[in-house]
Amino acid sequence: MSTNPDIVVLREGTEGLSMESYAEILRERLPDHTVALARTPKEEHELVPQARVVTGVTIDEALLEEADRLELFACTFAGTDHVPMDALADHGVAVTNAGGIHAPGIAEQTIANMLVFARNLHEGWRRKRNGEWRHFQSYEFTDSTVTVVGLGSIGQAVVKRLEGFEVETIGIRYTPEKGGPTDEVLGFDEDDVHEAFSRSDYVVLACPLNDLTRGLVDEDALATLPPNAVLVNAARGGIVDTDALVEALQFEGIRGAALDVTDPEPLPSDHELWDLENCLLTPHTGGHTPKHWDRLADIVATNVAALEDGEGDALENVVYSPE
Repeated sequence: MSTNPDIVVLREGTEGLSMESYAEILRERLPDHTVALARTPKEEHELVPQARVVTGVTIDEALLEEADRLELFACTFAGTDHVPMDALADHGVAVTNAGGIHAPGIAEQTIANMLVFARNLHEGWRRKRNGEWRHFQSYEFTDSTVTVVGLGSIGQAVVKRLEGFEVETIGIRYTPEKGGPTDEVLGFDEDDVHEAFSRSDYVVLACPLNDLTRGLVDEDALATLPPNAVLVNAARGGIVDTDALVEALQFEGIRGAALDVTDPEPLPSDHELWDLENCLLTPHTGGHTPKHWDRLADIVATNVAALEDGEGDALENVVYSPE
């Protein structure tokens, strides 16, 4: 166990990835710093009070009482709802997240899901499983209209990967006056959302879950979608009214849905969504990438340099700053 560490990596892992690997990559990025991995609760209590930077899934509030040197907590998740933000703020500790590191994988899976529905590949898989050599009809993705709800890192990654598919794109963002990478940009106003949905062949959800977006895709929104439309949720399950979605899928209100997230989550084994052939389900795996630690270590290393240069106001991926 290192003494007087500059950076402490907490023991709790994420997505089945080794925290030892994370610590090793941080040592490569920060060769002039001491990076310690706290493997046990005892080591966390011994090491955190010495650290200037702590990184992990979350941090125990009790550890903050003696962490007088701590300036930055680097969360290894994009979401920080589980992090004791008030306690960190009370101690003047900046908080950053892992936002953006999952964007390439989520965007690739989103494109894949749309192509599955465009070419009706899931019907081909079903017929293969049943040993049926029978033709079926497909569609073309070309000339489709794709609405991307949320133009943050994930939404932008999706739009970038749509280039070359010859599709029309509509973006929905909080500040439509800023424009964006899509052919058209609208806001989160209900009328704007319904206007976009009414013209969409595919709707991609790539926005955070908050008071504005919770239940955004409700019965009215689903009824506004054309019957050939496909909903792809790469964001959070609570953005969609699950009961309304089930009904829309069952009664051909829309053509299909691809869900990497659900509400509830995990999805109970007896839930109706499992039995719907026009619903693709993955267990919140869209963001998985073998480059998780490399990308996160780049952010942390950049922020360590900013702290040392006295530029705490220039941190990347800031969720909270005491500045």
